[in-house]
This record gives sequence, C-alpha cells and structure tokens, in this order.
Amino acid sequence: MLHELRIENLLLIECAELRFAGGLNAITGETGAGKTILAHSLDLLMGGKARPQIVRPGADEAYVEGVFALPEELLADPELAELRERLPADTDEIVLGRRIAASGRTSAFVQRRSASASDLRALGSRLLAFYGQHEHRRLVLSSAQLEILDGFAGAEQLERRGRYREAHAEVVALSRELAALGEREGARERDLDLFRFELAEIEAAVPDPDEERELEAERDRLRHAEGLRAAASAAAAAIAGAEDDLGGARGLLGGAEADLAAVDGVDASLDAITERVRAATLELDDAASALRSYLDGIEAEPGRLELVEERLHAVDRLKRKHGGSIEAVLSHGERCRAEIDRLENAEQLTGELERRLDQASRRRAGLAGELGEAREEAARKLSKRVAAELAELAMEGASVEVSLHPHPDGFGPNGSETVELRVATNPGIPASPLRDAASGGELSRIMLALTGLGPGAGMGTLVFDEIDAGIGGHTARAAAERLRRLGADRQVICITHLPQVASLAGAHFRIEKRAHAGQARARVDRVDGDELVAEIVRMLGAERNDEAASRHARELLAAA
Repeated sequence: MLHELRIENLLLIECAELRFAGGLNAITGETGAGKTILAHSLDLLMGGKARPQIVRPGADEAYVEGVFALPEELLADPELAELRERLPADTDEIVLGRRIAASGRTSAFVQRRSASASDLRALGSRLLAFYGQHEHRRLVLSSAQLEILDGFAGAEQLERRGRYREAHAEVVALSRELAALGEREGARERDLDLFRFELAEIEAAVPDPDEERELEAERDRLRHAEGLRAAASAAAAAIAGAEDDLGGARGLLGGAEADLAAVDGVDASLDAITERVRAATLELDDAASALRSYLDGIEAEPGRLELVEERLHAVDRLKRKHGGSIEAVLSHGERCRAEIDRLENAEQLTGELERRLDQASRRRAGLAGELGEAREEAARKLSKRVAAELAELAMEGASVEVSLHPHPDGFGPNGSETVELRVATNPGIPASPLRDAASGGELSRIMLALTGLGPGAGMGTLVFDEIDAGIGGHTARAAAERLRRLGADRQVICITHLPQVASLAGAHFRIEKRAHAGQARARVDRVDGDELVAEIVRMLGAERNDEAASRHARELLAAA
C-alpha cells in the first residue's frame, strides 16, 4: 500500500503531499491541470526515465518520494537479497525516492540512502502495478501475463510454482558449480601446487595476533636498549650507590631508619612515621633488585633483535599477501585447506554433484509438468471469465485466448512454458497479441477485466491512469463498479475524468492549475463534503451553481 506521495518542483507542481487511503482513491482535475504529472511521478519511483524538461522552471531540481507499507513476503525474494541487507530488520515501511536535476541527471534512493534506478525497478515493480493509456508494461510482458494466469489458477498453483522455483534455482546452482569444476580441471595440478604452497607458508609462520603485539613491544624495547640500559643503570646507582656500597638514596634512608629505631616505642606518633620509613626502605630495595634484573635481561640474548625483526617481517609479508590482517591470513589458510580438499576429491565431488543435479532436474521436470497441466486447465476457464467481464464493459463478443508456448530454453524461472494473451476485440476478427490488438479504450477495459482475477494476479497497489478513457454511460458505471470491487482487498489509485468512478472513491484528490506571478502552478487537495459535490458537478460538465447537476452529483455519491 502506498501511504504517502510527496512531489517537489515537478513541472507545474511546486509542492504536493498526498496521503492515500486503502480501497479506491480517485484523482481528478481539468484537462491540462497536471493529472499526468502524478502518473509520471509514480513512474519515476518505479525506475522509469525522466521526461525532458520535467523540472519546474526556475527550480534547480525536482524530487519525488513514496512511502510504502512493506509486505512481509517482499524481502524473502532471493532477487532482493542485496537490498534486504540495507534495510533495518524491524522496518515496516519502505521509502523510495527520485531526484531529477535541471540538467536531466537523476539519482535514486531507498530508505533515503543512495541506490540505483534498477533498485527502484526491482522494488517498485513488486510494490505497485501501473496501468494507463500509454503504460502497459506489466500486461504486455510475458511474465506479467503468466502472473495473471497462475493467480487465476489459485493459491495451490502459486504454492506449486514456489516449489518449482526452488527446484529450478537448485538446478541452476548445481549446473554452475559443475561447470566451474570442469573449467578448473585443466588447471587442477597447478592450483593444487599453489594452494599447498600458500598453506605451508602460513602453517610454517603460525601467525598469532597476541604474539604479534608482544613481538612489536619487544622490538621497540630492543631498538632502544642503550638508552634503556643507561637510564636503568643511573637509576640503580642513585638508589643503591656504586657497587652496592649502600650509598645513594638507600644508604641515606637506611641511616634515617636506624636513627628512628633508637627511640622506638617512646612516642606512638613517631613510631608510625618510622613504619613508613621502613616501608620506603623495602620499596627501594625491591626497586633496586628489579633494576638489576632488568639490566641483566637487556644484556642477555645477543642477536635477539634480529630474530624478532625477521619474525615480524615474515608475518607482515603474509598479511600483505592475504588481506592485511592476521585474521585474514588465517581465513585464507582455511580456504586453502578447503580448496585442496575439493581439488583432491574433485572426481568424487563431480559424481556427487551430478547425482544431485539429476535428482533436482527430475524434481523440476515433475513440477513443471504439474504447472503446465494446471495452466492449460486455467487457460480455458480464464478465457470464459474474461469474456464475461468484457461483456459487462460494453465489449460483447470480445474474447481473450491464452496461448502456452514451450520455453525457448526448455525450462525457465517459472516453468517450461511461456504465456501469451491474444485478444479478438470483435467476433470474426482473428486474435492478436495483447499489445497489438486493441485501441486505447479497448485495451483499458481489457486490462480492467484481467486485473485482480486471482490471489496472485495483482499486488497491493494498482494505479490506473485514464483507464476509463473512451467509455461512458452504463459502461462507465460498470467500470467504476469493477474498480471498487478491486479496491475491496487492495489499494486502487485511479486518475479519472468520469464522475461515475470518482463518486465511488473512498478518498478523492483534486488537482487544479492556477496562475501565480505570471507562472502556472498546480495544486493537489483532498476534497470531501461540498467541495466533493462541486468537483463531481464539474465532471458532469455543469457550473458549480447548477442545482440539477448538484442534485445529480449528490445522488451519485449517495448511491456509492
């Protein structure tokens, strides 16, 4: 469902925000007021091309944004795996946006983050179906016609098709894996040598992040050994004097301790100070001992710096080769082991893949046969059903044939056949492909008859741009009723000029063109009450103060 549509600086519209309702939504206005701008804004959200000079004169850019409810099953689609990773896990809305610069350059957005027009096409085509006098993309595509047929066949057929798609995806994946294994066979020994060499190099080094940190600290210490040794030696002499002659700070502090010991027990407060002096003496003894040990350590292991440098250099070389970190090196080692195992067991793996491929192919073929049988049966019923629907829309005698043809590749993502709808608009006329058979008004009614015939034959939001062009009278009322029935379980947005359609809408938006400061601008408002009556009167071709037309408008609205 499309919750909101925001438009800025698109042709005549400076700023508009439409909040759509569920069910049937009508958009009306005088010819030339800008209704087609709304249609084009939706086309832009579906990844369509921007028309030349679409940006409002004087503006730097135009922007269109749509806020959609996020269907639960949408992100389960394997084709949207990459987009799924960009969305928060708990999101219940998805925002599509399109920006068009005055130069003609466009940019796309998903959740207000940069995306591509193909991303919008992938998402938009799953969120919204767009039908209009010049926009029949979904119905003339074979895949869309297949959706209609399978949806009409029922929920069991859609579930069966889902299982077929899984089997087909498995066949494709196994075929690719076998092909890749075959391509690698010629270079098998060369690849084995390379993987074994790289693994041996990694295993010989046994890199470890903790060891690397310790070695780097040791290297810094050894590089500054002279300065460290001089500082430690000077500090030891200052504390203990030269050659442990009890000179230095230790000797002075020892003398202080002896003087205080002579009066020990006389004054408790002085005794407390004596304890502190005694503790300081012990600390200096410990410090002197630690400094001597430190000096002995620096003097030990001649050549240790060279060994540490060599070890760090070996680890650093591996890091540069395999990803820049020890973790990446270890991960590459695991990949080498896996590739070695795979290549050493290539013959056995090939046999296993061939066995699994045969099983998946058999399963796919069985499901394809079931799909085809169900489609043949549904095709006959669909033809009769559409003929009845068209008769209600003043196309008595028109017929739709559903032709099934073998898939050019044997098997495709949706089965082993393609579907083509062929239309004969009058008795005695040969049926022709849908895209070639009908005039604009006829094709509009055929689209209306076909849309929503089954649980999978349409999506949550349907947009009709001038779908009612070329019809009137009883046919217009029948088309309006059909649109309202479609809106019973989904959202329908209809850009219309027929009062019969507008009177049945649950939400009504009027677009008006006005001149301001010598420039034409369009405004979009939701109307109800007296303003809605006035708009229906205008659509009836009467003046606002025409009492008969106003009565007729109220009757139309009351009859809804």
